[in-house]
Amino acid sequence: MTTSDRPDQPGAEGQPSQEELRARLEEQLRRVRVQDLLVESAASIINLSARRIGKADERDLEQGRIGIEAVNRLLELIEGPVAGEIRAALSELQLMYAREVRAQGEGGSDEGGGQGGGGEGPSEKPPTAGSGGASGLWVPGR
Repeated sequence: MTTSDRPDQPGAEGQPSQEELRARLEEQLRRVRVQDLLVESAASIINLSARRIGKADERDLEQGRIGIEAVNRLLELIEGPVAGEIRAALSELQLMYAREVRAQGEGGSDEGGGQGGGGEGPSEKPPTAGSGGASGLWVPGR
């Protein structure tokens, strides 16, 4: 009998079978709550909206506005301390959006992209509420 014939050998233990993978996925689905998914969605929308507002080469203020509205609506369904964290990040995102709209109004730059209003605007910074981490992405605390 070779090691490939015996599932208890070291070569086989690193590779779960399809059935094991399905069982793990099923267990994860049993434990996940819709509330958790709402929080994850809000965090993703905040981060993407911050990019659309703050990064000059990705700027799309309409997408940023839609993201702000979406998170506002999701907040109605999110409970607990994490709701406060999302509210704080959303507030920063709203300020970022307002500054950029004002800067574009004063600077006359293109709506879909181009330059922001100058040096100290929100040009490259996503919201900083919660824990930003090395990636710069906003992540709600748990």
